[in-house]
Amino acid sequence: MVADENGSVLVQERVGGRWPGIAFPGGHVEPGESFTGSVVREVEEETGYSLENPRLCGIKQFPTDEGARYVILLYRADRFHGTLRSSEEGRVFWLKLDELGRYELARDMAEMLPLFEDEGKNEFYYFEENGEWKHAIL
Repeated sequence: MVADENGSVLVQERVGGRWPGIAFPGGHVEPGESFTGSVVREVEEETGYSLENPRLCGIKQFPTDEGARYVILLYRADRFHGTLRSSEEGRVFWLKLDELGRYELARDMAEMLPLFEDEGKNEFYYFEENGEWKHAIL
């Protein structure tokens, strides 16, 4: 989540892929790259902004079909510089946080917001119960 001092967040309208809809910019860690470095690189590639001191604020994790866990690290930043531009990943634009509900959001986007905003919450966890997938925010 990239946030500004006016209560707006930078969102990306993703095109194609497995998670279409409005989401925060992000991506994968390259071999030999730090987690924080990957956040800075991905945001710059997708938005034109270079982040200063992004802060780890949460983890999303779920089991894979192979029995491993897939882990996503969630960061928040409010210091950045550069010129906003969209990329082939999708259009990027600023949106007031309370307006997110007016848009088609990527899967789990609305449910994960507490991890970015509530310092008492830090994990989005998927689990199976009675043959049904559920999630909890811890």
